[in-house]
Amino acid sequence: MNELRTTNKLLLIIVIPLVFYLLKLLSFIFIPLIFSMFIALLFLPIMRWLNKKNVSKPISIFIVILIFIGALKIGGELIQLTSKEILSADNAFFQKAETKLEALLLGMEDYLGIPYAQEENIINNFIPKESMMKNFGTTLDFIGNTVTMILMTVFFVVLWLAESINVQKLMNNTILKQKHTSVKTFVKVEKDLIKFIKVKFLVSLFTGIGIGLACVFFDVSFPIFWGLFAFAINFVQMVGSIISVVLLALFAFVELEPTSTLLFFVLSITGVQVLFGSILEPVFMGKSFSINIITVLVMLMLWGYIWGVPGLIMAIPITVFIKIILEQFPQTKIIASLISGNQPLKPKPQKER
Repeated sequence: MNELRTTNKLLLIIVIPLVFYLLKLLSFIFIPLIFSMFIALLFLPIMRWLNKKNVSKPISIFIVILIFIGALKIGGELIQLTSKEILSADNAFFQKAETKLEALLLGMEDYLGIPYAQEENIINNFIPKESMMKNFGTTLDFIGNTVTMILMTVFFVVLWLAESINVQKLMNNTILKQKHTSVKTFVKVEKDLIKFIKVKFLVSLFTGIGIGLACVFFDVSFPIFWGLFAFAINFVQMVGSIISVVLLALFAFVELEPTSTLLFFVLSITGVQVLFGSILEPVFMGKSFSINIITVLVMLMLWGYIWGVPGLIMAIPITVFIKIILEQFPQTKIIASLISGNQPLKPKPQKER
């Protein structure tokens, strides 16, 4: 018996790295597949509502695809509006930014002995001309990969909604092996993930609106861009809000004079992130999504290494999914408790007779 347990542990040690290697190797398939699952879960209530209205499944899927395309259209219009906002900016901001960066580099040259070419444009010290064509090629590759990912995601969304990919049957045949347990687990996974996606979307939306309004109020350039940036990066748990505040604070430092206005602006954008990210989001998420901070950081690093930026976005939903599955087995409940940061329940001592 002990030999069998040792063999199982050794097999587990070998299989887990192999699984992660395959996830990284086949990321072009798994990223749109997992993304599409979350999108399909978000649209499942609409599908059920249309089903109650006796709308056929093909027409329901067509309506959902139209809604999805409409959302992408709105996102594209916002990006286009942002690019117009940046291109229409006058040269005053860029001249001011160049002056402050030049003063900063002069200070670095004095204290650290790092020289730079003063006769050239300040931007050329950061972006050499010979690397611009390489960056252009990389940008084209990125756009091509993004379009491919979007098309594959739409394709998988259709398969999820048409139930060509049935998670419940897959869980029943592989992991849980009990129909009642698989149905109960799937309902919980679906309910929790839908709640997570809705809350995260609304929190990110109001965070972006708050950041954009703060930029307008304090007369910081490109408020639409910064609002859209804060909305998008807020989907990266914990790290996104920090990156948003730091980058916007540095941008404001270049544009605004170092007075009380700059201080109040930094306090305002920090307050927006704290209000929505640290206060309202945990309240609306509830105890179902209580995950240990160490677990969050480890999962962000793990999935970020495997799938890059999409991995950072999906790290927490995947962790929630894993935690719910682990809670279904007595042997792995202690791992689920460690993930959530709760103390595992100890068995009650039996009374002596």
